[in-house]
Parts: sequence; C-alpha cells; structure tokens
Amino acid sequence: MAQPSTLVKVSAAGKWESGVKTNISVRNFPTFSIDEPVALGGEDTAPNPVEYVLAGLNGCNGVMIPLVAQELGFTFSGIDFETTGIIDTRGLMGVEGVSPHFQKIRFQVNIQTEESEERVEQLKNEVERRCPVFNLFVDAGIEIDTKWRKV
Repeated sequence: MAQPSTLVKVSAAGKWESGVKTNISVRNFPTFSIDEPVALGGEDTAPNPVEYVLAGLNGCNGVMIPLVAQELGFTFSGIDFETTGIIDTRGLMGVEGVSPHFQKIRFQVNIQTEESEERVEQLKNEVERRCPVFNLFVDAGIEIDTKWRKV
C-alpha cells in the first residue's frame, strides 16, 4: 500500500546588502551571508551560493547516512566528506549553450566502519536513492563522481 503524501514546506529569506552580497535568514537561526570572490565582483566575505549548495550535499548526506544506517543496522564511528564542483563561468557570463550550473561534481564519503564492502555499497545505494540534494543534481543531469571509502 502506498504511503500517504506528507508535504513539508521549507523556506529562507534574503536581503541584499551591497555589491553581490546577500544576507540570508532561515527560521530562527543566526543570519548568514553569501558573497563572491573578488574575481566575480564580490568582496570575498562569505562563501558563494554554489559553495553552499555543495555544503548542502555534505549536510544532506550527514542526515541520510545515520538515518539509513540505523534502518539497516549498519554501524559506523565517523564520516567525513570531500566535495568539489566544476563550473564553466562562461555560463554565468551569459555565453549561449553553456550551462551556468555544475558541469561535474566529485563527492567522496570517508566512513569509519568495520562493516563489509558489500554493506557499505548497500548503504551508499540507499542513501543515494533517498538523499534530496543528491537527487537534485541527478535530476539536473549533472555528472556525479561518487566514491565511498572505508577508513
């Protein structure tokens, strides 16, 4: 039997400050800034939007891995992430036919576990199937080079 739909609304607010800097507020958390490096017209006072998007991939996996691991009875003692994205800035500058979003993402999960490689692969597959941010990239057609490494 299919699960009933459970929709959750999330939101954020932004207020432009100056140059290319915007201050962002989410729920009752401290406001944070988004800026750009000097080469892209900013003052380099904060991460840029796409750096936050990559951080979102790390954070989303930091939620999904423990959640799915618990469901699978998978034990681990630590996780860290190494994430990089490649963007062709010609797309940002309006060059026709060049996508302004990521061309490719390299995503590595280092997981401290005594579980077998097969169990790590099972966890990886289920997390990738269910992680909202990972699936945004997949649905956008972005190539993701994903590696999970036992440490």
